[in-house]
Amino acid sequence: MTGSQETPSFRLAYVPGATPAKWARIWNERLPDIPLTLLQVPAGDVPEMLRAGEADAGLVRLPVDRTFFSAIPLYTETTVVVVPKDHLITAADEVTLADLADEVLFHPLDDVFDWDSPPGEPAFERPATTPDALELVASGVGLLIVPQSLARLYHRRDLTYRPVADAPRSSIALSWPEEATTDLVEDFIGIVRGRTVNSTRGRTAAKAEAEAEQKRPQKQGGARQKQAAAKPTGGKPASRTSRGRAGSGGGAKPAKRGKPRRKS
Repeated sequence: MTGSQETPSFRLAYVPGATPAKWARIWNERLPDIPLTLLQVPAGDVPEMLRAGEADAGLVRLPVDRTFFSAIPLYTETTVVVVPKDHLITAADEVTLADLADEVLFHPLDDVFDWDSPPGEPAFERPATTPDALELVASGVGLLIVPQSLARLYHRRDLTYRPVADAPRSSIALSWPEEATTDLVEDFIGIVRGRTVNSTRGRTAAKAEAEAEQKRPQKQGGARQKQAAAKPTGGKPASRTSRGRAGSGGGAKPAKRGKPRRKS
């Protein structure tokens, strides 16, 4: 796999609904010399992109193949049901799957939920994509359960949504091939985990700290050299007491003061 260290940029793939803008801004502030390339791709395509080395990391929907990928869960989304604005469900602030039992519910081929038993009445067909399913919801022939981020991403004026209290939830994670944990991947991990630029756990901060440690002994050594240069080369300096003592060191003796002359 081509590592991010061998490319001019860090490539981040992300699934529809994921919002990398905040982390991208922090990346650009901390690593302005390494461009961050954002690649929005269908959820099912992200794992193959990472395996093929076409992206360095990805914001994915769990689960992932943990025998190949590392993953850091980031957040779990609210699940909602998308309905026409004039639907009876809009009278409630929140619904349950039991409330939807008699409704036709679409399960598109790119459905992000792994249903054990799909709720609602089965639709006459499975739409290819979530946007296709929303077109059918707008026509009044069924409803759609999705993560809230997708309801917002594909917002339409004639549709609205309500939370589904007991529906499965989708979680977003940062994922990358475990064998391709590069320095740039570590940098991005530090950003999504909220580490500060001065954090000792961050790669950049750790490198700066190591460089500072290398400089400290040099500064101390320089100070000792200056102190050594300031000392006389002929041995220890004489103390003030020894310099002032009479008869010491062979120097000239101070002249004795005579008795004062008496006035006549």
